[in-house]
Amino acid sequence: MAGRRRVSGFSVVALCVLLVALVGCGGRTATDPSTTDVQRVLDRRAAAVLAHDAAAYARTGTDTGFGNLSAIPLAAWSYRVREVERTGDTATADVELRYRVEGYDRGPVSAGRTVRLSRDGTTGTWAVASDRPAKESGQQPWDQGAVRVVRGTHSLVLGVGQSTAALGRFADLADRAVPAVPDAWDGDWSRRVVVVVPRSLEGMAGLLGSPASSYRGIAAVTTGETGGREHAPADRIIVNPDAYGLLGSLGKQVVLTHETTHVATRADTTSATPLWLSEGYADWVGYRGSGRTAAQAAPELADAVAEGRVPTRLPTDEDFGFTADAEALARAYEGGWLACRMIAEQWGEDRLDAFYRSVGTHDDRAGAVEAALHEVLGTTPDDFTARWRTYLRAQLG
Repeated sequence: MAGRRRVSGFSVVALCVLLVALVGCGGRTATDPSTTDVQRVLDRRAAAVLAHDAAAYARTGTDTGFGNLSAIPLAAWSYRVREVERTGDTATADVELRYRVEGYDRGPVSAGRTVRLSRDGTTGTWAVASDRPAKESGQQPWDQGAVRVVRGTHSLVLGVGQSTAALGRFADLADRAVPAVPDAWDGDWSRRVVVVVPRSLEGMAGLLGSPASSYRGIAAVTTGETGGREHAPADRIIVNPDAYGLLGSLGKQVVLTHETTHVATRADTTSATPLWLSEGYADWVGYRGSGRTAAQAAPELADAVAEGRVPTRLPTDEDFGFTADAEALARAYEGGWLACRMIAEQWGEDRLDAFYRSVGTHDDRAGAVEAALHEVLGTTPDDFTARWRTYLRAQLG
């Protein structure tokens, strides 16, 4: 193992003596037995969840919320106790929940939980008093209420406070989005999506662990855990029903196809990938075949170009901040989309895919786009930007 060092025999003996002295002086081992006891309780709780055994779940403590997740098809559910703070017969555990939706998640979703427990003074057994999202973690759907599930051909829709009919419409849109993505992107992905539809904007914000103001006007986002370039465990498309409901039929389809593209490209999207490329590519797939002209799909940027305000640079990551000015944010998305559209038209769709992958193979942002421009498109950043500005004038002027 890299970095492993030998320890002399004297050091090992000294360490053993030190440990014996600590146990003798303190009268306890280094591991608090309550940690092991709490882990056992949570192991039984996890088994009850997977077995849909309400009685066994209740024997581990509070059964609040058990019914909220009963409709979700789970392939795995486990807890890992990271730390326990104990005060007498009460304890607070820092816990990692790991779960996997059957047929949709290649790997588990991880979520931090804060579990509070109490101990029976007579039997000495621990029981769960509450199980909530950790301070820095977002909620899970079942934290917001009973989860209703609708299955599509290529989708699983989880909803809270939504009717079955409404969730069925999301499944229909997702079922059209999933087959549309492979027409443009030939990467290896599950070709299935999980869509989460909370009750409101506030519910969306709760799932993301952020203030509602950060997502006002944002129709949907995709979250996921990257597992390396060849394995992306799980993604969730989370809808803001307030903003999504204001869209027309085409807009709703474009949004679902856009977010599905993020799921498909997850394994090739890395810290080296700029947002103008990841968001622009997702919009390019979303609008592909829609018949929308550049001016129709990019109205804010079209207005700017018409007024002589042609951007001098490609959008930066900061331009995509959800708290930014709405019109500026729209121009950032539109600029990224038109950059990808230009690559597809002038170099070909295969080259666009190759460019996307090439950028993602780099470990760092610095130099990633420059190298991919040279290796895949045979151009430079300055030349590419100049061509993009000319393309904006031609398409939007």
